[in-house]
Amino acid sequence: MYNPKSLKAEEFIDHQEILDTLEYADKNKDNFELIDSLLEKAAKLKGLTHREASVLLACEDESRIKKMYDLAEQIKKDFYGNRIVMFAPLYLSNYCVNGCVYCPYHLKNKHICRKKLTQEEIKNEVIALQDMGHKRLAIEAGEDPVNNPIEYIIESIKTIYSIKHKNGAIRRVNVNIAATTVENYRKLKEAEIGTYILFQETYHKESYEKLHPTGPKHNYAYHTEAMDRAMEGGIDDVGLGVLFGLELYRYEFAGLLMHAEHLEAVHGVGPHTISVPRIKRADDIDPDVFDNGIDDETFAKICALIRICVPYTGMIISTRESKEVREKVIRLGVSQISGASRTSVGGYAEGGEEENSQQFDVSDQRTLDEVVSWLMDIGYIPSFCTACYREGRTGDRFMTLCKNRQIQNCCHPNALMTLKEFLMDYASDRTKQIGEKLILQELDNIPNEKVRQLCKEHLVDIEHNKRDFRF
Repeated sequence: MYNPKSLKAEEFIDHQEILDTLEYADKNKDNFELIDSLLEKAAKLKGLTHREASVLLACEDESRIKKMYDLAEQIKKDFYGNRIVMFAPLYLSNYCVNGCVYCPYHLKNKHICRKKLTQEEIKNEVIALQDMGHKRLAIEAGEDPVNNPIEYIIESIKTIYSIKHKNGAIRRVNVNIAATTVENYRKLKEAEIGTYILFQETYHKESYEKLHPTGPKHNYAYHTEAMDRAMEGGIDDVGLGVLFGLELYRYEFAGLLMHAEHLEAVHGVGPHTISVPRIKRADDIDPDVFDNGIDDETFAKICALIRICVPYTGMIISTRESKEVREKVIRLGVSQISGASRTSVGGYAEGGEEENSQQFDVSDQRTLDEVVSWLMDIGYIPSFCTACYREGRTGDRFMTLCKNRQIQNCCHPNALMTLKEFLMDYASDRTKQIGEKLILQELDNIPNEKVRQLCKEHLVDIEHNKRDFRF
């Protein structure tokens, strides 16, 4: 029985509720009166339910799809302005005991090169990332209690935070590791992580168990209930995601929104982020084997509707996607992107990467400087800000500010100041020229005169080699 307040996976992600939702959506996909009313409701910036959203996803009327896209773009501006937060993944280890059939790290893959970074190698990776200009990392590791225990993850986080190279510093570490215990989530919280990220992969239980035939990840309920344990362990910023292409996208879309509704219903805080990866080619993985792939237009529509239905959430897209796809979905709702990513263990430091160790092929191969320059060319402010985490604006405190659209009073100047740091320390001449001009223009968009003046003063301080100002 469907119950969003339940702590049991099969009750807050109820299979029959999803089937009923899809049937309802099919019956109403041409009910333009209903669809128009849903778009009017969404324009009030309070979101939509999974059932309402599924009707919009099923709708094929081009004029109304355009309205969805226009609304998504406006909601994105209302909540996040024209800022795009930058981050990079850091793969610590690809040892894994699971049998996930879509991931080259699976236990039976005997020809992928297995590697686990030492603390010294992590230091080299972090210096390489700092020398690009990164301030925010998402650490990744396979599930292996012998090679990658929680103690290794905690030690690695401490190492990352400890490294200060020239003007470089990693100011926030987000963590994407396997579902674990409340006790281990408490340890991650004590290590001062940012967001705990865990992709569901698929919400379809039967498919989930087939795709994860062996290993601890086979346990659907334990995996699906991980965010509740993370919240119990004190982590109040969690990130959801599905791997589109494993199961029918309409089913996944409904399940993803139900999970967001569940977190709101139980904890009063929805997902801090939602990621939208699509399955990609990798070492022994052929994405064509999975027959539920989605085209670029459907992918764009999903992104737009997530923005409409969960307006407060940060939306993440990785370098799995091409420059062209990323440009389209940034406009429709994405607020965080990776840049210059490597999906192999040891991929950033010179000579650190083992051949044949990537988790997936990277589509966007540009340098961070090129990505930053491109974002500014198309009208966005690349932001390296981590202030909310460090000022305690997490969980319900962040959500309250975000839902009231007050977060921009600090995010906009913080974005400009962290961009200034990048320009001073890492940018090419062309990027610096574009960026300085953009900062001058965007200063006028800070509404509070006192904040604007203080931001100007800090920008001068940054030119004089002072760093790390924040509102």
